[in-house]
Amino acid sequence: MSRHQLSPSPFERTPTERGTSRGAVRHGSPAGGVTPGGMFLARGPDPTAEAWLPDAAGEVLLVTGLPFLHSEVERIVAAAGGQLRVVADVSDAARYWDSAAAVLVGSDVRELPPRRRAPAVLVGLNGEGDSLWHLAASLGAERVAVLPDAAGWLAEHLSRSRSPEAGGLVLGVTGGCGGAGATTAAIWIAQAAAALGASVLMIDGDPWGGGLELALAAEETPGLRWPDLSEASGSIDPEQLSDSLPSAGGFSFLSWPGSRERPAPVDAAASGGVLDAARRGYELVVVDIGRGSEPLHTFAWDCDRILVVVPAQLKAAVASARLAQELPPVEAALLVRGKAGAALDHALISDAVGLPVHGRVPELRGVGAASENGRLLELGKRRSVRHFAASVLDLLDGEIPVGEFL
Repeated sequence: MSRHQLSPSPFERTPTERGTSRGAVRHGSPAGGVTPGGMFLARGPDPTAEAWLPDAAGEVLLVTGLPFLHSEVERIVAAAGGQLRVVADVSDAARYWDSAAAVLVGSDVRELPPRRRAPAVLVGLNGEGDSLWHLAASLGAERVAVLPDAAGWLAEHLSRSRSPEAGGLVLGVTGGCGGAGATTAAIWIAQAAAALGASVLMIDGDPWGGGLELALAAEETPGLRWPDLSEASGSIDPEQLSDSLPSAGGFSFLSWPGSRERPAPVDAAASGGVLDAARRGYELVVVDIGRGSEPLHTFAWDCDRILVVVPAQLKAAVASARLAQELPPVEAALLVRGKAGAALDHALISDAVGLPVHGRVPELRGVGAASENGRLLELGKRRSVRHFAASVLDLLDGEIPVGEFL
């Protein structure tokens, strides 16, 4: 549920291609481009063309009194032949809320009608800054779209939201404090899910974290890295993305380079496109989210679940409580790192942070050295780690394929 400050990214589709299922090839017009890694990226025609906008299927409700938001959303829906109802007052919107195919709420709205479901998207304007995400969290919005930049993303989101196949599960893992061990936990979760037979992608969400590929001892493994996607625009084909990524431990990964060079920046348009393709191409996407506000906005809002790794320490619990206030309104839980019988028990940590504890990351000797030497996957085969991973995958029961693991 990322920021999605995307430039319009229309892609031409024939009427028969609009209903393609997850994993199907979705090529664009002959004007499509190719990344440095050889992946086709559809470039679109005129932004007002019908093909890049959602199919007409049900009424879209927009609640806003801002004329600019009204005109932007109206352009997106009307160009596709869809139906849009705009209501300026929240109380007047209540009668249409539950019957609408999708509910969009403007950034001028501060509360919802009583007993109404959360809006699908909070739409705001460039320049509103972090206040958009704080408002989205208080309203329980599923996504944030910053207009006009996110016009293309919003169109595709409305189209996909009507599809019977919503795609895979996106699980975010972040550290409640520095050095919590979020990357280690994320690797073990991805490894365990892959061992169960699920198709898994792990995404490195921190350009300043040193590179996931080093922790996997996979820096020489060929495949795309984030800088290869810096020029990506439009809709990325999920099958081609999967074929272009490296793998280790049974799962694919997308890493920042583990080098001293300053990484090429990847803007929100590229990262949003990658997350959308990842959801359509994999059964489980594990995102190693950085702790800064930028990674949280870029990746956390695309997650269906978020796990916060917190050491069993007082300062770590306080830091995690602050972080929890910045998380989007999705299901979140704690993974406590420490030995059984630690001075600060799980109940105290849960009360301090305000999130339930869903598992304990085992405190193993030599984890730091294993991370430095690229041997975390070896430690992931230990029984204590497999027990930990199984407890996490229980949270996802029924949402990804599960099998006999322990």
